[in-house]
Amino acid sequence: MIKTNVMRMLDRAKIFYETEEYQYDKDNLDGLHAAAQIKTISQEQCFKTLVARTGPRNLLVFCIPVGKELDLKAAAVAAKEKRVELIHVKELPALTGYIRGGCSPIGMKKAYPVFVDKSAEKYDKIGISGGHRGIQVILSPSALVEFVHGGVAHLTR
Repeated sequence: MIKTNVMRMLDRAKIFYETEEYQYDKDNLDGLHAAAQIKTISQEQCFKTLVARTGPRNLLVFCIPVGKELDLKAAAVAAKEKRVELIHVKELPALTGYIRGGCSPIGMKKAYPVFVDKSAEKYDKIGISGGHRGIQVILSPSALVEFVHGGVAHLTR
């Protein structure tokens, strides 16, 4: 397994994590496809990373369970903004340094505000992208929130 920037950053911060590899399918980048292959945690514990904007230069990051959809109104409330809209997937590499299917809330080009869905608090550990397609990093949700200086809120419908 390759060592990603996400792993290096967690190592430097002395945050415990586990990794798990999965086979990604370029024709099926759905998070459920990846989550079904992760053996150490349930699908409900696998979270995807979505990037949204509140204005031309104002970006936000949301981590929600892979089987759920982001509630844009709840996201706006959590971020104390009037409106939130998801960015187009083509914008992802330029804005974050990541590609679809490998986007992690850790290690983006800039430190954007991060919000994690409240459901994460039900679990001892959750999975997020390791910053590369085919790699999940499994860690404590509280460690993730603390590391990214994030917030926790109800974000899904």
